[in-house]
Amino acid sequence: MNALSPSASSRPAIRPLNPCFSSGPCAKRPGWNLAALSNALVGRSHRSPEGRARLNEVIVRSRKILGVPEGWRVGIVPASDTGAVEMALWSLLGERPVDVLAFESFSALWAQDIVSQLKLDNTRVLKADYGQLPDLSEVNWRMMWFLHGMAPPLACVCRQEMLSPPSMRGW
Repeated sequence: MNALSPSASSRPAIRPLNPCFSSGPCAKRPGWNLAALSNALVGRSHRSPEGRARLNEVIVRSRKILGVPEGWRVGIVPASDTGAVEMALWSLLGERPVDVLAFESFSALWAQDIVSQLKLDNTRVLKADYGQLPDLSEVNWRMMWFLHGMAPPLACVCRQEMLSPPSMRGW
C-alpha cells in the first residue's frame, strides 16, 4: 500500500454485485467476449478509408433509425465541449453579423474557423493576447448568446441592427 491507496478501514463495507460501473471500466452485455472486437479498427485513423467507411455506415444507419429528414445532415463529433461548439458554430452562425471574442487557444481556433472555413460576411474578430481580454467596449452587448460549458465561454454577439423580428429590436 502507498500513500495514495485507501486504507482497509476507509473501504466501503457493501459493494455492488457488478463492480464495472461509473466512468470505466464499462459493464459488458451478457455473453460478451473479446471476439466482439475482431472487426474493430484499432490503431487506425478515422481518416483512413476504412475509418471513413465505418463512420459513413454509422451516419447512414443513424439517419434511418432516427428518421432524419432529407436535406438534414447527421455528423459525428467528439464527445466534448469542442465538438459541441463546432456543431453550434456550423449550425447557428451565418444569417446575421457576428462578433467573436478570441482570447485563448480554443476561441482563437473557433474564430479562425468562422472566418476561413465558414467564410461568413459581416464577422468581426476581437482579439487579445493569451491571459488578456479583448476591448470589451467594442462588443455590442445588446444581443448575445454564450455557448456554455467551456472555460472560458465562447461569446457570439449578433449586432442589434440585424435582429429580426422587429419586436426584438431594442433588447
